[in-house]
Amino acid sequence: MKKFIILIIFYVFSLSLFAQQYEAVKKFDPTRSPEKDLKIAVEYAQKTNKRILLDVGGEWCIWCHRMDEFIESHKEIKEFLEKHFVVVKVNYSKENKNEKFLSNYPQIPGYPHIFVLDKDGKFLHSQDTGVLEKDKDYDEIKFMEFLQKWALK
Repeated sequence: MKKFIILIIFYVFSLSLFAQQYEAVKKFDPTRSPEKDLKIAVEYAQKTNKRILLDVGGEWCIWCHRMDEFIESHKEIKEFLEKHFVVVKVNYSKENKNEKFLSNYPQIPGYPHIFVLDKDGKFLHSQDTGVLEKDKDYDEIKFMEFLQKWALK
């Protein structure tokens, strides 16, 4: 019985350590491996019961930066996103189009683009972010509705 309790304590402790070690990538980086990033995200999503958002774009993309700034400036959206999703930035640029990785998903009509995956990395949804826009920014209501629709209940 004592060994069982120690094993449970070790397991809980290791989960909290892993949860603290995951850090989302903040920029699109042509040198990163989306395969490796997704593998780490899946492990974290399984342990934390979250879905995965693949955020596809590049540092060249003004709307990609607008989306990042939009999320950062809307506390409710940022907190909901962090609570329910693991975000993986996937670079698409002249330097690295990540064609092999992206060939696993539907064709992308424009950037940024979001793919929703379940916690095991299985594809669920392809989201054109253009429909989430309003004027020269994103629409808070549409963006939150999108996140709420795809968050695990």
